[in-house]
Amino acid sequence: MGVLVVLALVAGFVLLVAGGETLVRGASSLARILGMSSLVVGLTVVSFTTSAPELAVSTDAALSGYPGLAVGNVVGSNIANILLVLGTSALFVPLAAKSQVVRADIPVMAALSVVVLLLALDGVLSRFEGAALFVTLLVYVTVTVLVSRRRATGGSGSARAGADSTGPGADGPVRGATRTRRVLVDVTLVVLGAALLVAGARLLVYGASAIATALGVSDLLIGLTVVAVGTSLPELVTCVVAVVRGERDMAVGNIVGSNVFNIGAVLGLTAIVSPAGIAIAPEALRFDLPIMAAVSLVLLPIALTGWEVARWEGGLLVGFYAAYITYLVMEATGHAALRPFSAAMVWFVIPITALWLLSVVVYELSMLRGGRRRAATRTTRR
Repeated sequence: MGVLVVLALVAGFVLLVAGGETLVRGASSLARILGMSSLVVGLTVVSFTTSAPELAVSTDAALSGYPGLAVGNVVGSNIANILLVLGTSALFVPLAAKSQVVRADIPVMAALSVVVLLLALDGVLSRFEGAALFVTLLVYVTVTVLVSRRRATGGSGSARAGADSTGPGADGPVRGATRTRRVLVDVTLVVLGAALLVAGARLLVYGASAIATALGVSDLLIGLTVVAVGTSLPELVTCVVAVVRGERDMAVGNIVGSNVFNIGAVLGLTAIVSPAGIAIAPEALRFDLPIMAAVSLVLLPIALTGWEVARWEGGLLVGFYAAYITYLVMEATGHAALRPFSAAMVWFVIPITALWLLSVVVYELSMLRGGRRRAATRTTRR
């Protein structure tokens, strides 16, 4: 493995992060000018643009003859987004999903993850199935934006006013030359960010495939680990900044929207542009795709109850991600500790986690019912 390969890998990561940041800035500003709320920006524009690295990498990998890298990138990124990015964000500030918008979109993400697993059972994601995923994404975006604007119209109008007054000093709507100048600047940022993403994706695919060849490991493993973490860096940066600024709903919305985009656009478009669709490796179907579906279901208690992801729970998610990466490395290297490690994961960690999730849901639902009963009792006494 030469110096040029390492430099290409590092440069690819840097360009992806820089491109994602530039694209987020331009796209978010454009969305605010159009009157979209910050929450909807997090669910759609920000989450989609931070997922642009996955789209660039997966499409380039599929066209370059590395379908395992394309699939591994999406699956690994979705797993990293929930376990690593969401867990790390919760370590800074406990996360909550109080908004009805976010709580409605979490089940959509979980359902799409299960659907992808079912579609992949025949060992290939065809062009037709990819088109169906992409159309589902378009419907998701349309419904999200329409519902948000309808709520803003039906309310007092403050949400729309807040979205329109996003200029320096928030003095009011941006009109005339100032508005045109801002639009031109934002479009320039979007184009520049896209160009950096494409260049970074090509370098990253080249470096990752060279490493896979040199180490004798599959392109799927490289996609699930190195490339997935690299392309999830924009989401990580965005979520940490959001929680530090107090936008906890936007942090959760960014993760949910990014995962939906990864499935609908990245997998969907990659399958469409591939002549024979995307071949699904048996090991991905046996382990990684079910793990992606399982970790998506972990967020369902948030959708049901609106409970917080506390710091210790964020640490638990990060620990699970470390265990997942450890398993992948052990399996690739044929480590002697693979069998006892797998047994510990199956017979201890997974049941304990399932019991924890079930107990949290039951507890939160009982608290909600108790609060409603107390409120009804106070109303009756009055």
